[in-house]
Amino acid sequence: MKAVEASSDSPPRRLTGKVAWVTGAGRGLGRAIALGLARAGADVAVTSRSADELGALVDEISSSNGSALGLPGSVTDSVAMRKVVDEVQRFFGRLNILVNSAGISPSFTRAEELSDEVWQSIIEVNLTGTFVCCREAGRVMLESGGGSVVNISSVHASSGFGRLAAYAASKGGVEALTRALAVEWAQRGIRVNTVAPGYFLTALSEPVLASQRLHAAVVDRTPLARIASSQELVGAVTFLASDEASFVTGSTLYVDGGWTAS
Repeated sequence: MKAVEASSDSPPRRLTGKVAWVTGAGRGLGRAIALGLARAGADVAVTSRSADELGALVDEISSSNGSALGLPGSVTDSVAMRKVVDEVQRFFGRLNILVNSAGISPSFTRAEELSDEVWQSIIEVNLTGTFVCCREAGRVMLESGGGSVVNISSVHASSGFGRLAAYAASKGGVEALTRALAVEWAQRGIRVNTVAPGYFLTALSEPVLASQRLHAAVVDRTPLARIASSQELVGAVTFLASDEASFVTGSTLYVDGGWTAS
């Protein structure tokens, strides 16, 4: 079965007056999320390692009468991420929402063959990078009275799948980090939640879905029996980022076609 495209026509502008920062926004889920938050009324700052990808994204948001700021940089560079947050505050005057979408999974490898270098690179981007951005955004959100953080995890944080040991461990760490920060920051106005996608059509999932055997295994494992489109994640992230989720923190929202229910 083919992925179903979610409609993006005239969505509720539930984020009007908010400023959102989306990491990993150059492509895939991060790009879709950034565009979705802009459609919902937010001003959006976007980061990615590719300046060209960010330029195209900022142009697209601006052409739709949105306000966007592109700031190249790696989430593993804590100095750069602090400068990003400072620039967001200087440009927009505030920061209300952080979506941690930056992530990698460069290796579909048996655990006994997984190198130290690959393990460390995945943990550094997916887990340490998420913490660094939470810390830097949290610093200014705490000063201004609160905000919302949405971390992007994966079904593999809670459901095993072969040859993804480093990726699964990194995303399990993201969910544990989410719960810890949610408790620590709850009474100071910051909500922290996780969205855990199943399999979406992105460059990150391409190494798995390129194999007919693995593609079929993923579809068979998913009760809705298909791969999702990137637009199908946007509503969940927008909800958690918005004031409509004002009593939701420390939670994981699965957008997985029933993967974790089966």
